[in-house]
Amino acid sequence: MSRKFTITTAIDYVNAKPHLGHAYEKITADAIARAHRALGRDVFFLIGNDEHGTKIEKSAAAAGVSPQEWVDRMAEVYQSTYEKLLISWDGFIRTTEERHHSGVREILARVRANGWIRRDKYTGWYCEGCEAFYTEKDLVDGKCPNHDTEPRWVEEENWFFRLSDFRDRLLAHIRENPGFIRPESRRNEVVAFLEGGLEDLSISRAGVKWGIPFPEDPNAVVYVWFDALTNYISGVGFGTDPAEFARRWPASVHVVGKDITRFHCVIWPAMLMAADIELPECVFGHGFIYQSGTKMSKSLGNIVNPLDVVDVTGADALRYFLIRELTYGKDGDFSWDAFIARYNAELANDLGNLVKRTTDMTARFLGGEISAGADTGKDRTGLRADAERVTATVIRAWEDFDLSGALESTWSLVRRANQVIQEKAPWELAKDDLRRAELTGVLDELLEAIRIVAELAAPAIPGKTDEIRARLGLAGGASAPWTESTVWRHRPGWRVAPGDPVFPRIDRKKEPEKSEPATEAVSKRAQKKAKRAAPAATGPAASIGIEQFRDVELRVATVLEAVPVEGADRLLQLTLDLGDEKRQVVSGIARHYAPEDLPGRQVIVVANLAPATIRGVESRGMILAAESGGRLALLAPGHEVAPGTRVS
Repeated sequence: MSRKFTITTAIDYVNAKPHLGHAYEKITADAIARAHRALGRDVFFLIGNDEHGTKIEKSAAAAGVSPQEWVDRMAEVYQSTYEKLLISWDGFIRTTEERHHSGVREILARVRANGWIRRDKYTGWYCEGCEAFYTEKDLVDGKCPNHDTEPRWVEEENWFFRLSDFRDRLLAHIRENPGFIRPESRRNEVVAFLEGGLEDLSISRAGVKWGIPFPEDPNAVVYVWFDALTNYISGVGFGTDPAEFARRWPASVHVVGKDITRFHCVIWPAMLMAADIELPECVFGHGFIYQSGTKMSKSLGNIVNPLDVVDVTGADALRYFLIRELTYGKDGDFSWDAFIARYNAELANDLGNLVKRTTDMTARFLGGEISAGADTGKDRTGLRADAERVTATVIRAWEDFDLSGALESTWSLVRRANQVIQEKAPWELAKDDLRRAELTGVLDELLEAIRIVAELAAPAIPGKTDEIRARLGLAGGASAPWTESTVWRHRPGWRVAPGDPVFPRIDRKKEPEKSEPATEAVSKRAQKKAKRAAPAATGPAASIGIEQFRDVELRVATVLEAVPVEGADRLLQLTLDLGDEKRQVVSGIARHYAPEDLPGRQVIVVANLAPATIRGVESRGMILAAESGGRLALLAPGHEVAPGTRVS
């Protein structure tokens, strides 16, 4: 990978305030940008606002202000929100800026000069919610597939981009560059769409005032998508600063929602081809965040304001949850219960307790200091090898857009450090003056492991990792690239500053007050899910239907690690491999199975059980066992199968 790394996100349409879907896209892109900065790359991270179109005019009119006043006001709202979410953008582009207008005029001039624009009459379906044209085959029961509303029929004289001429070139590019569209599911969708053929695209709108005037046609404006897509190049100097454009383009990755991958993987690359501009290296289509089975959407009214969550827990906790909970590229669900469960288990219990216990013990037993010349070089804990292995895995994960996997690997070092505390029992070592060197070495290595965790976790939780570094007596935030900062013993000594928990536990009942009410509307998918979940009958032996049974997701998992749960003689904490993810499960099998006997065994797990916290440890699933004669026997497939295989 080249040293240059330009990352962009879809610009936000500012007809309403930002919601959790906006936050998810910006937080994940920001984490990727921060990770690549840590990898020593010259990163430019571009975000912005989409400020043209009829929906903007309507929102402004409803508020009793001009469109320009509206977008200026909303720009402040969006930027303020992203500042609170710790988004570290390098550039912010607004489509009402003159530099953007210059970029749009320039790309239109190039496309037109190359013969790819024609004049014709447009007749077809237009959805104002999407600000997009649809063919009859695109509609679902005569309605927009995204908004479930009837589009209106439009007939007008327009300028057309000869998009249909680029079908074969686009297919060839995608097949020759398999990493151009990610994940694979998005690539397959785009290929299937292209194979069905393309129609030319109307790129002007007659009778619309709020937009960029179409060159040589004073009665029309540039179609809002042709306008908006150009932000990726106008935001890095196209049309205004050729040197900056040459330095930053092509983009390394566009991060966009899966619902607009066609615009970014069909229309946008065709525009660039038509203008003789190099294509971006990758378009990554992330999934949706659902709430109770329904996609969050301003048009549906079921939005969660990210600042409602941040006001309770701080930005880092929300960032961690969204990155860790959702497999990047797939859909996921947000609920307060799931958020609190993961927060308390992984942030408060795992990392927060590790930092507090280690710094407190260093202060209590060693006066808070370990000098650079202390006898600490005997590798008393084995954490060095763990840290080196984890660092290599984490770097690969960030480079491969496996965001959740990067945090899971980072937290394996957190969990291992907590195990070392239990194994080495520094409080016992402190009772014997003859073991002071051993005590010093153990605490030194624990502090070093925490420092490396802070480096590796910084892309996800930059605010709290700076705080952790301060607890370790290290000035400033992370700045050196990982090639230097994650090297074991990359520091001159310790002077710790203990304090309150970095992540104080949260009361499950402390749900944030919503600043915007959620809608009562629930998707058909959610209604069916709720109906199937309702009890079929009352009484101790109620029957269930086949639909309810199908809702139970049984999968094969391989045990990777098993450790006792502190203070619970019946419980083991298991780390399971489910093929596409690793999962932590707490199981009451400690009296029947020794931890060292479990790694490598296959088990059957209920994979869609709601998360629960057991003795302070989050459990995400349940393994199945049968009891006979007072003994438990774990259920497993008759022969080894691939982890994640569905049991049916």
